[in-house]
Amino acid sequence: MTNTVEPAKTTAPPKRADARRNEQTLLDAAAALFVTSGVDVPVRDIAAKAGVGTGTIYRHFPTRAELIRAVYRHQVDACAEAGPALLASSSSPYIALSSWIDLFVDFLVTKHGLAAAMQSDKPSFASLHASFLDRLLPVCAEIIRAAVEAGELQPDVEAFELMYGVGNLCAGAGADPRYDARRLVKCLIAGLRLPAE
Repeated sequence: MTNTVEPAKTTAPPKRADARRNEQTLLDAAAALFVTSGVDVPVRDIAAKAGVGTGTIYRHFPTRAELIRAVYRHQVDACAEAGPALLASSSSPYIALSSWIDLFVDFLVTKHGLAAAMQSDKPSFASLHASFLDRLLPVCAEIIRAAVEAGELQPDVEAFELMYGVGNLCAGAGADPRYDARRLVKCLIAGLRLPAE
């Protein structure tokens, strides 16, 4: 009878709390700069905004594509987590919806730059887009449902239609300084509100 020894399974150790904080700070800084300066913003600028050295960025994200994907996921997670928090803390579900749509617009403005940057990696981007819909549609639907139940929103508003419409309004953001996507999105959301009785 032969004795065989199974190879030890290796799992990556969990990140320390300070490493997780550093990563979150980097992702927040990168996302903010992607909105204002595009996804090709120099790494030194992201490092300066995050208050770290460039080596720290490369340690977490060895390539720009990895950084871009991480920012995308980070923003989807933040937007998804904000929905229930806004519903709990806002003075009304309609206010929660308006605030959440503002966050969604921030994400979309970044997302359009990310989409262009990731076209060379279409399968990866397609899976990110699918996860974006899986995470955010239920959150939007929950806030809409609360606003409809409170009598603040037209009852026929669908989450997919609203998110798609907002996405289309944001598609031209940054292309022409005369176009203010955020103002138009605010008009759209205001138009969905039912008048107070």
